Amino acid sequence: MPASQPRSRARDRNNVLNRAEFLSLNQPLKGNQESRSSGRKQSGQAGAAGAQNSNPKERRQSQQLPEEDCMQLNPSFKGIAFSSLLAIDICMSKRLGVCANRASSWGGARSMINLLGITGHGIPWIAGTLICLVKSSTLAGQEVLMNLLLALLLDIMIVAGLQKLAKRKGPYDVNPGLLDYLTMDTYAFPAGHASRAAMVSKFFLNHLVLAIPLRILLVLWALCVGFSRVMIGRHHITDVLSGFVFGYLQFRLVELIWMSSNTCQMLISIW
Repeated sequence: MPASQPRSRARDRNNVLNRAEFLSLNQPLKGNQESRSSGRKQSGQAGAAGAQNSNPKERRQSQQLPEEDCMQLNPSFKGIAFSSLLAIDICMSKRLGVCANRASSWGGARSMINLLGITGHGIPWIAGTLICLVKSSTLAGQEVLMNLLLALLLDIMIVAGLQKLAKRKGPYDVNPGLLDYLTMDTYAFPAGHASRAAMVSKFFLNHLVLAIPLRILLVLWALCVGFSRVMIGRHHITDVLSGFVFGYLQFRLVELIWMSSNTCQMLISIW
């Protein structure tokens, strides 16, 4: 027996399958698994202790990051709908910008379209209202003109404030003109010309006695002024449509704060 034990030990040492790198082929190493599991537990405990000792802001960020990634990978239906409508708006606005520059398909008509847009600008309307106010001799005419002047000034301030908040660029890289800088109409949303044309046309339809053909022409003029801004590449379609809506809301606001004849006469006397 004593001689056979050294022989078996020598045989085991010479056997290649008894080496440590080949033992995992036949049976798992219990010692290594126990050491690995204990190492994992220690690392998990260390990680938990580190997370407890870490800053609460870092824990919030680590909790929020997976949610943000999921939101980016799985956008909501509202986000998809809004992005799709925005893409359609930009595409259609670029296609309708036929007078955006001289090289466009309707580049030769750019001057005429610009002239149509000037008819809806704030500076000519304010200047014309002041001239008519000076030449007016009736109390009713002065009352209407003073409230129209108030509406034009409110339109410039409201549109300029909304544009500064939105800061949306137009579909084409078209620089604003000098008159646009004077009225602070430098951004795209909402379209100032469209809001002014809608407000003025609604104002005239309510406070002037006009024949039916003139009323139809007034509405067509407002529509042409609004969409002329799309043709020259200054505004998107949604900018013009929102301008029409804001113009109507401005008219309703002026109707609510309508100045009486006595107030108008007092302001005229001060001026």
